[in-house]
Amino acid sequence: MYREKLNQFKNLENLAGKAWQHAVAIDALATTEIKDCSIECFHYQQMLELLFKHLLETKSQFGAYSKSHQLQKLLEEVIATTAFKTDKTKYFMALQVITVCAEEYQLQFFN
Repeated sequence: MYREKLNQFKNLENLAGKAWQHAVAIDALATTEIKDCSIECFHYQQMLELLFKHLLETKSQFGAYSKSHQLQKLLEEVIATTAFKTDKTKYFMALQVITVCAEEYQLQFFN
């Protein structure tokens, strides 16, 4: 499902292409028997982070984005510096949960 939504970025060598790669991983994980949801959160976090940064790079006035890995902050940047407008409060809790879960995964497997 996510792979299809980001299919226009298939195999591109930029931030959006990397977001597509994480979408492929999410779709592949959905078909496995892996019970650890933190690995999915890691790929969700990476996919959304790269997609937000792609939007900031291509749609904001200065083509720049922060080094933040916090999805809520990146969404705020997208809303503040591009034409994209939404009620960010609807997404904050979900984005925070994904960020925290992804950080937990990284602590478990990369340290």
